Amino acid sequence: MKISIPYGKTSVSCQLPEERVKGVLYSRTHNYRPGVPEAGLVQKALEAPIGSPRLRELARGKKRVVVITSDHTRPVPSAVTMPLLLEEIRAGSPEAEITLLVATGMHRGMTKEEILARFGAEISSKERIVVHDSHDETNLAFLGTLPSGGDLMVNRLAADCDLLIAEGFIEPHFFAGFSGGRKSVLPGIAGYPTVLANHCAEFIAHDRARTGILDGNPIHEDMIFAAKAAKLAFILNVVLDAEKKVIAAFAGGADAAHRRGCGFLRELAGVKAVPADIVITGNGGYPLDQNLYQAVKCMTGAEASINPGGVIIAASECRDGHGGAEFYETFRDTRSPEEVMKAIRARGRGETLPDQWQIQIYVRILMKHKVIMVASVPPETIEHLGMLPAPSLDAALDTAKKILGKEDASVTVIPDGVSVIVE
Repeated sequence: MKISIPYGKTSVSCQLPEERVKGVLYSRTHNYRPGVPEAGLVQKALEAPIGSPRLRELARGKKRVVVITSDHTRPVPSAVTMPLLLEEIRAGSPEAEITLLVATGMHRGMTKEEILARFGAEISSKERIVVHDSHDETNLAFLGTLPSGGDLMVNRLAADCDLLIAEGFIEPHFFAGFSGGRKSVLPGIAGYPTVLANHCAEFIAHDRARTGILDGNPIHEDMIFAAKAAKLAFILNVVLDAEKKVIAAFAGGADAAHRRGCGFLRELAGVKAVPADIVITGNGGYPLDQNLYQAVKCMTGAEASINPGGVIIAASECRDGHGGAEFYETFRDTRSPEEVMKAIRARGRGETLPDQWQIQIYVRILMKHKVIMVASVPPETIEHLGMLPAPSLDAALDTAKKILGKEDASVTVIPDGVSVIVE
């Protein structure tokens, strides 16, 4: 059986005896065929919004309109969605001053090349595009206190506008339940301390802060509060297949449209766990597999479908390296996973450190499983992060068999570990 894992803009593969493969877990979004072109799906959603008047009606009389959009780490097809959004806004308010606000969260800013690639030449040259900076306190406004107790600080452009809109996409998320919707505000355009409060150790450890769960999830509840406080009036969220093509679109009220989209995705992305000795997985290819920091996400899918003491093999291109200084340096200092977890769990809600949430989830995995990484980064970088480097999937499988002491170790494959909800 040929096993293929998305890797950057290509893939990596290996051959396995069929009898050793217990299961291949795919999201059915990859085979879903809507029978309607991408732009047609988006247009239909905008014409029949969920829980909201049509956007052109909301835009009437509005002078300052802000559209929150995703950054380079998310495959939102803005070249498809944004022209239709702008057309709808201007149909209601032709003279509106529109700002496209890039929701970077705590990521680095986008380069000019990345902006051009995301939006296309016409929008990049004609529209006002502002990249959010979570560290720039002069451009943040206070909107209240989160349920977590943190100060809700958001980009002032969003706080001061007459109409706040967001575009995005919905996928399973390893601690917020699902991406999209309210996440455009928190963490998307929130201040650095606000994100730290929301991603506290207590919430990350909560048994409801897991993939596919919204109700009772304290992280989601913070995010919903933030979206309401910021008066997020309308969203356009899409669901994508493996080729990052739109297969469904949901527009309307921030919570109502998002919930509908999450329900649609759950029907396609939910898979039953098939525990095995080895799980081979990946982060879905570019742009989600740009660094080792992001690769933690696919490991959580593997974690949910593996035997006790099993080995995880992750393939992720990681063209941007480790992706987070704090994330990398925590492990480079050679502390054991147990020591790292003890220090994190001792911190209160107001004491969250940068990248702590990713570290916490990663450590949870390292405490239970060996992880072998196939990536285009120096082997020592992978070793500093407590993993074993391998130049190929075949080499990784050889190492896994040695660790387990089993030539016939069973294997489950999750080609796109961020696209499934393992139940």
